[in-house]
Amino acid sequence: MRPRDHWADGGDTGRPGPRRSLLVCAVIGAAVMAAVDEIVFHQILHWHHFYDRSTSGAGLVSDGLLHTAELLALVAGFFLFADLRRRHALFPAYAWGGFFLGLGAFQIFDGVVDHKLLRLHQIRYGVDVTPYDWAWNLTGLALLLIGLGIVARAARRGRRSP
Repeated sequence: MRPRDHWADGGDTGRPGPRRSLLVCAVIGAAVMAAVDEIVFHQILHWHHFYDRSTSGAGLVSDGLLHTAELLALVAGFFLFADLRRRHALFPAYAWGGFFLGLGAFQIFDGVVDHKLLRLHQIRYGVDVTPYDWAWNLTGLALLLIGLGIVARAARRGRRSP
């Protein structure tokens, strides 16, 4: 099997290739990380809202919108995941890799774009945010590297398959 065919979605078989498993589970991973952020940092710790540059009411509305988007992505991701399983088209290693890539991508996007570029919110207020920023972004980077490692290992194994 040539590497290009290994990654192909559809092809002659009509079955999605590993890329679909990776993408579907990346959506699930991003939604799970958004849920962790929303539940832990917004609701339990009260460190910030999704949008902190207005009133606390606007912050609560922004949290609700984030929660809505995260739930929609999670539900859609699980329907797509179930479809892959039903069609026996799930590539588990790529799915796990995609899940970790989604976790890390959300974390890095939130840490770099939302926190620093757009300044929608900071991780925490009233303290030096530098250690929090480093922990946030390094955690995201570690999750991305785990996902990339899983996908690379799966790709190597796929190329060795007859």
